[in-house]
Amino acid sequence: MLEAKRRKSMYQNMLRIRMIEERIVELYKEQEMRCPTHFSIGQEAIAVGVCTHLLPKDYVMSAHRSHAHYLAKGGDLKRMLAELYGKKTGCAHGKGGSMHLIDTSVGFLGCVPIVGSTIPIGVGIAFGAAMQQKDAVTVIFFGDGATETGIFHESVNYAAIHKLPVLFVCENNFYSVNTSLECRHPKGREIVDLAKGHGLESYQVEGQECDKVYHTTASVIEKVRQQQGPVFLEFFTYRWLEHCGPNLDLQLGFRPAGEYEHWLQRDPIVLYQDLLLKDEILSSTEIELIRNKIGLEIEEAVLYAKQSPFPDREELMSSVYPTLEDKTELREAEACQTVS
Repeated sequence: MLEAKRRKSMYQNMLRIRMIEERIVELYKEQEMRCPTHFSIGQEAIAVGVCTHLLPKDYVMSAHRSHAHYLAKGGDLKRMLAELYGKKTGCAHGKGGSMHLIDTSVGFLGCVPIVGSTIPIGVGIAFGAAMQQKDAVTVIFFGDGATETGIFHESVNYAAIHKLPVLFVCENNFYSVNTSLECRHPKGREIVDLAKGHGLESYQVEGQECDKVYHTTASVIEKVRQQQGPVFLEFFTYRWLEHCGPNLDLQLGFRPAGEYEHWLQRDPIVLYQDLLLKDEILSSTEIELIRNKIGLEIEEAVLYAKQSPFPDREELMSSVYPTLEDKTELREAEACQTVS
């Protein structure tokens, strides 16, 4: 049984991610954020349940739907929002936007919008960690669509051959943009079977229950850390909003009748909140206090982002290629992770 303190922390982290993204939905309509945004609303339990196991020295790679992973790994909220506003104080200096978040100080090594492209990068990071005899785990988050790319198969195969310390986490929300999984895969074939075919220890799990995500990850994370081979986790989940942007897309008609409503009943925040109330780990008063605290943090971060300056024109080509100073900064960040 998970201790109460950890369960309360996971609830707070999920709620924080949800409230931050809901605020971004509201702010996006002001048209001051000029980057595309992909929201994780409805999928928060996976990021939190997995990242709760990670240490500062561990690495995470994500894709276009990255806010939850960035925040769950310890990314800075102010720098994230500043990046969405294209500001100099953003985590990518205002040059990347929502799909290029990065924070090497907490082991979040970035995200890229090209589907499947961060999978080989993450495998390369794990290969480097193994060669340096680090006991660091690399977690790669990606969607179901990425498993249909050739580079996914090459990367998984390479990781299996070399027993690399990689945890592959597939967030299967059943859609690639607006095309359902059943239209893209032959009947009866499961994504988890693709990984099993490459010799990986693989599991297919409900992704809306945070405790279940946590325990599934707990059962394999030490194997990965000890380089006993990579592991593949497929979590069933559901995104509430459109593929890209802050709107509902029910009017497009690609979601079957009743499907959206069904998954609303599987809201990971509500499910976990009800469970913690039942187990008397949280009270209604505590929940309200947590919400207020998060709300104040968000508004402070929004103000910071809006008041931050845009990059100067002279900075257009800076931080594009690594300089000696950048490499020194990276080495110092890695040293901090090793110490911690």
